[in-house]
Amino acid sequence: MTQVQWGQLKQTLLETVGQNNFKNWIEPLELDKVAEGVATFSAPTSFLGNYVSQNFGELILHHMTMAGESVRRLDFRVTSVPTRSASAVTEPTAVQAQAPVAAVPARPADEQLPNAPLDARFTFDTFVVGKPNELAHAAARRVAEGGPVTFNPLFLYGGVGLGKTHLMHAIAWELQSQRPDLNVVYLSAEQFMYRFVQALRDRKMMDFKQLFRSVDVLMVDDVQFIAGKDSTQEEFFHTFNALVDQNKQIIISADRAPGEIKDMEERIKSRLQCGLVVDLHPTDYELRLGILQSKVEQYRLQYPDLEIEAGVLEFLAHRISTNVRVLEGALTRLFAFASLVGRPITMALTQDCLADVLRASERKITVEEIQRKVSEHYNIRLSDMIGPKRVRTYARPRQVAMYLCKQLTSRSLPEIGRRFGGRDHTTVMHGVKRIEELRAKDGQIAEDLELLRRALEA
Repeated sequence: MTQVQWGQLKQTLLETVGQNNFKNWIEPLELDKVAEGVATFSAPTSFLGNYVSQNFGELILHHMTMAGESVRRLDFRVTSVPTRSASAVTEPTAVQAQAPVAAVPARPADEQLPNAPLDARFTFDTFVVGKPNELAHAAARRVAEGGPVTFNPLFLYGGVGLGKTHLMHAIAWELQSQRPDLNVVYLSAEQFMYRFVQALRDRKMMDFKQLFRSVDVLMVDDVQFIAGKDSTQEEFFHTFNALVDQNKQIIISADRAPGEIKDMEERIKSRLQCGLVVDLHPTDYELRLGILQSKVEQYRLQYPDLEIEAGVLEFLAHRISTNVRVLEGALTRLFAFASLVGRPITMALTQDCLADVLRASERKITVEEIQRKVSEHYNIRLSDMIGPKRVRTYARPRQVAMYLCKQLTSRSLPEIGRRFGGRDHTTVMHGVKRIEELRAKDGQIAEDLELLRRALEA
């Protein structure tokens, strides 16, 4: 591949990864040679080479192959003297390698502290809002306006595939677009730790502190990663305090609430809880269906002639309930498979193509689990709920549990009755019917059922 061809390929990468990612990670690379299936690049630092390999390697390989090159892998060699463009993306530890602080030309902090790559798919426009995530979405929107800080930090938490990272990326994209004057840094807690360890190793802690304390908006994803790592927690705590004292916005995400992160220092937990803590609840059926419908509209552009049978999306929204990433991946596979075999997307094709995903997504909820959750929710003893007492304090939770057993398990009515103190199946049938009636007119019962269903399906 000639340098001219590499220059053309870089323009393609620019359109794919965006201006910021291109400037920080792709532009500093220089193509040395392509030989024996290996493309060798010069990189200003080993960190940059490793990062490009992990995050953009497959993309570069794909485009080089499309350009006619027979390339199987990429190799990155560190240049002995960094170029001017490369120095802009070196780690904080390398900033002073050539001169004292006073002699280094001042650069914007975002050039010295490159962001982690932002996914172009993760914007507010592509985020489907529903009841389980509407508060998180509204809070993220408010922060993305870039105005005066109203709650600091914004702490988003929830399980895998519920939209935390999507919202983090959406905030970063919006701030870059609407407030280009702000220095916005987005990275994972793992990357924060990596840079901290590198600064310690190279004795450049002052550079590290100065860089992280110069940002306007600091976004740290998966903060639970630093739990148990004492030195990193210490530095994170001081960085956090310094930015809050300067009224700079901090946005944090984790897989659980601050108080539930094991091995996290109490003072950090306290600090994380002093802003707005928002839970992204497990998705409900309506939200999952909305996400699928949104994705189908996108795929219509790629597969305009592909037909999809009525009921398929509803089936997927019902069966794949715990992880939106798995749900979206299943739909992607389904469209690709149907396109390759030249068949419409029917229920039979869906079950055949996604057999492994559907099996893995089966959540085996037991009657005992439902009974335990319901008794805890209503703060009554399990023995009283299952026992013979017919007072309303126990009878209503008992009927709720029976209803959930009918909805969420494959057990027959006689089997359910036996698990509730040997009751007759007609008693179970009456309880299920009563809850169905109350659900339509009693808001509290409807809310209880939804909360319990979410807790059981989580």
